[in-house]
Amino acid sequence: MLEPALLPTPLVDCTDPALARAGVELRLKRDDLLHPTVPGNKWRKLAPNLAAAVEQGHTRLLTFGGAYSTHLRAVAVAAAALGLESVGLVRGEELADRPRNWSLRAAEEAGMELAFLSRAEYREVTGRGAADEATAEGIQRRWGPCLVLPEGGSNALAAIGAAAIPAELPDLGARDVVCCPVGTGGTLAGIAAGLPAGARALGVAVLRGGAGYLEGEVARLHRAAYGREFGNWRIDHGHHGGGYGKVPAELAAFAERFERQHGIALERRYVAKLLAALHDLAAAGEFPRGARLTAVITGLPDPV
Repeated sequence: MLEPALLPTPLVDCTDPALARAGVELRLKRDDLLHPTVPGNKWRKLAPNLAAAVEQGHTRLLTFGGAYSTHLRAVAVAAAALGLESVGLVRGEELADRPRNWSLRAAEEAGMELAFLSRAEYREVTGRGAADEATAEGIQRRWGPCLVLPEGGSNALAAIGAAAIPAELPDLGARDVVCCPVGTGGTLAGIAAGLPAGARALGVAVLRGGAGYLEGEVARLHRAAYGREFGNWRIDHGHHGGGYGKVPAELAAFAERFERQHGIALERRYVAKLLAALHDLAAAGEFPRGARLTAVITGLPDPV
């Protein structure tokens, strides 16, 4: 069985001199502590999908991810705990014959069957989406009956799962901005949908070249989950650090300073970019004085 989640996750005040000079408060929503094996936003997004899989009688989950995908590891562990098979379609056919990195090895050790696609095949399959009839038929022919979860786990159920985050934040109002990193848009979509009137959501894109595309994904998830769009959110595209998975020296130095100052280990590819963005935006006067930022810490640092 899957171990229970720690809910609500801790909410920690974070006194930061740089933000204080800008008249901005910071809180950390410690979703990285949510679950021992399916941490952070992965649990938020997977939990309703896993419940649907069990309810619908599925015996196999299939999903997509890159060589270091936290989503693949989370699906592998969660599926095994529920007695389900899992298949991961991995971006990069050249990885098939190489020694497994720590992340793919962990997915396989949890029972996930890995298949490696060329980058062109991967873009084609994930670009069309599992709802595409031809894609769905091809997957069913190759892998048999399965519940297909999108890359990053972001679908309508995932957005509904992430909407629980604001409900765990007391006294949200007009001065509040709830912030998260954005890879596929599911967590931001849920946060925005769950906010009370007046509060706003800010996403920080971690991939380069996502302007327009990511906004479209969040709007699509809102329509799919709620039948409407929301106007209380935006995405910052200026702090991706050079692209997905890139951690430039300046970002690494910021993360190390933050860790020393606040005693929290930061995941670099998502969480560090979020917090660095909040510092830069506050210094530039992007938040009004008196604003209260809640940064959702969506995941754990890599073990390697």
